[in-house]
Amino acid sequence: KRDSKKFSRVIAYLEPPDTMADYKVKDMSLAEFGRKELDIAEIEMPGLMNTRSEFGASKPLKGVKIMGSLHMTIQTAVLIETLFELGADIRWCSCNIFSTQDHAAAAVVAKKTSAVFAWKGETLEEYWWCTVQALTWPDGTGPQMIVDDGGDATLLIHEGKKREAAFAANGEIPDPASTDNEEFKCVLTIIRDSLKTDPLKWTNMANNIQGVSEETTTGVHRLYEMEKAGTLLFTAINVNDSCTKSKFDNLYGCKHSLPDGIMRATDVMIAGKTAVICGYGDVGKGCAAAMKAAGARTIVNEIDPICALQATMEGFEVKPLADCLSYGDIFITTTGNKDIIMYESMKQMKNNAIVGNIGHFDNEIDLAGLLKTAGVTRQN
Repeated sequence: KRDSKKFSRVIAYLEPPDTMADYKVKDMSLAEFGRKELDIAEIEMPGLMNTRSEFGASKPLKGVKIMGSLHMTIQTAVLIETLFELGADIRWCSCNIFSTQDHAAAAVVAKKTSAVFAWKGETLEEYWWCTVQALTWPDGTGPQMIVDDGGDATLLIHEGKKREAAFAANGEIPDPASTDNEEFKCVLTIIRDSLKTDPLKWTNMANNIQGVSEETTTGVHRLYEMEKAGTLLFTAINVNDSCTKSKFDNLYGCKHSLPDGIMRATDVMIAGKTAVICGYGDVGKGCAAAMKAAGARTIVNEIDPICALQATMEGFEVKPLADCLSYGDIFITTTGNKDIIMYESMKQMKNNAIVGNIGHFDNEIDLAGLLKTAGVTRQN
């Protein structure tokens, strides 16, 4: 139960504006359920709630346009409504086609604290459409700040500005057919189409941005690469390497969410099965610990000698992935890299093997190769 004196001021600050109307979510009837979970999450997130109490009255972000490309979950909703409480004008999308909690998205839209474009099970085309919507305010302008996770919003702006410069210099138009990467086809299509209506859309947006915060390991690597190459267009804050993020999210968060996700999706018993964890960074450490605690015989695949040694010293068997394919029951990729489990590897797995990814990208698993194979059926 809440202390009414402590939270009354906070609740008052969340009175919604009447101007926010644009959104696309799955089902607005889920908003009430989402609000109930938000009420619980607020108690679990005292840092954000105290930020509201301390800075809500002064509205330090008043009028600042903030775009978020971050998993549209209940916990993210608490962040969104904290930014709103501090005065921000917010638009949001998810950074993953599967991670949106539809009741969370509906709750935020119902409260009118942010425009939201996110639903669970987006196609790649829908995902990138949502990203563009979140980046574009009704007056055609873009954000001043970005809360990014994986760097997709940052990537689109950088690629857009680069392609607009090439178009201005020699009339070059991006060709989606020039790449085999399905996501990059979407990016090039967006930029090609925007050149027809506003050939400086991404250039003007980049010039207006004060900075980006980046949540995840892979996104941070992208930013460092751009900084080294001299192509980073605005200031970036490395949130991922903050101890409270890298440990609580990557290690402890994944420790919680991996078994939760497996059981929600399959309802199988983990105990007694053989779990194969691909990678032993912070994410892999949390996943391996969770599988071990659930009673699974847990094997780690790792190419880094120090991480492999750490896994060994924690009592895990360390083997190459190829040695585990025939008998593993659960395979989880945790690397943030690509092409970890390919179609040829999946062919060698036994019937009903569970393959999942908890790293950032869905291309750690060769879904494209799997779906192109005759006889393979996607059920949902």
